[in-house]
Amino acid sequence: MKQEIQAYNNVLELIGDTPLVKLNKIMKGFPGNFYGKIESFNPGHSTKDRIALYIIEEAERKGILKPGSTIIETTSGNTGFSLAMVSIVKGYDCILAVSSKSSKDKIEMLKNMGAKVYVCPAHVSADDPRSYYQVAKKLHSELQGSVYINQYFNALNIEAHYNSTGPEVWKQTAGKITHFVACCGTGGTISGTAKYLKEQNPDIRVLGIDAYGSVLKKYHETKEFDENEIYPYRIEGLGKNLIPTATDFDVIDKFEKVSDEDSAHTSRELAKAEGMFLGYTSGAAIQGIKQLAEQGEFTEDSNVIVILPDHGSRYMSKVFSDDWMMEQGFFDSQHEVDATKIQFVK
Repeated sequence: MKQEIQAYNNVLELIGDTPLVKLNKIMKGFPGNFYGKIESFNPGHSTKDRIALYIIEEAERKGILKPGSTIIETTSGNTGFSLAMVSIVKGYDCILAVSSKSSKDKIEMLKNMGAKVYVCPAHVSADDPRSYYQVAKKLHSELQGSVYINQYFNALNIEAHYNSTGPEVWKQTAGKITHFVACCGTGGTISGTAKYLKEQNPDIRVLGIDAYGSVLKKYHETKEFDENEIYPYRIEGLGKNLIPTATDFDVIDKFEKVSDEDSAHTSRELAKAEGMFLGYTSGAAIQGIKQLAEQGEFTEDSNVIVILPDHGSRYMSKVFSDDWMMEQGFFDSQHEVDATKIQFVK
C-alpha cells in the first residue's frame, strides 16, 4: 500500500494546541498544582501567533485585506514577529512600529522576517507623536491600501483566545482548572481565555499580572486612570501606560504587580529549575504566582494554569545576559552573587 507524505502545508497550520507542562521545582513548597502553557511551541515562538493569524484571516474574510495590502502594527516584538511570519506565507507587506524597550534580538528578528521596522521611544506618552501608537497611525493614514491591526483596541484580539486558548485549557485540564493566570499587556490573552473558562465554570479565579510602572492594576480596582502610576520599567509586553479596550476587566478577579528585578531573576530560575528557556514575561508570570501563593491565594487542591508567553532566545541581550543584569544593578540583589566576583577555573 502506497504511503502518503505526512506534512503540513505551511507553518501557520502549527499555530495553537500548545502543551501544558507541570511546574515541578520552581513552585516547590507552595500549596497547589501548577502548570505552564508553553506558548513558545507556536511556530513564531509566542502566543501572539494566535491573534496574528486570526485577525488577518478575519480581515481577509471581510474583504478588508486584499492582494498587495500592507499590514501595519505597533508591537513590543512578539506580535510583530507573528504578523511578519503570517504576511510572508500569505503574501502581504508588513510595517512595524516597535518600542525602543524591545530587545535588540527581537528587532533584528523582525528585520530578518522581512518587516520594515520603525523604532520609537518607549518612555513617552501614548499621545506623543513619537510614540509607536502615533507612528503606526500616521503610517496607516499615509499608505493607501494598508490595514492597521491595532491589537490594543481590537476586539478580535479577545476573540482569538476565546476561540483557541480557552477551549484548549479547558480540555487539557478536563475542566479541573481552579485558577487561570496570565500577564496583561493588550489584555487579549487573559480576557478571551477567561471569558471562555468562566462560561464553563464561573468559580474559576482569573489573576492578571501587571508591572510596577503600569496603570492596569489600579484601573481595575478603582476604574480611574492614574498618570502618577506611570514610570519607566524594563519588562516588555507587560503592563500599559493606557487602558486597552482589548482588556475585559470584568472577567479578571485580581491583579498582582511584579518588579523588573524579581521577574528577571525568576526568568533565569525557570531555566535552571525546570529546563524551560522562556522569556521575561514568563518569569514575570511565575513571580506573580509566587507572590499570590505567599498571600494565601492557593490551597492544596488548586489547579493553577499559567500562560508562559514566549521563548528565551528573544532576551539573550537582556535577562539572559550577565552584562545587562549587571548594568541594571540586578546582581546586587539578594538573589544572586555579583557576577564580577565569579572566578573561573582556567
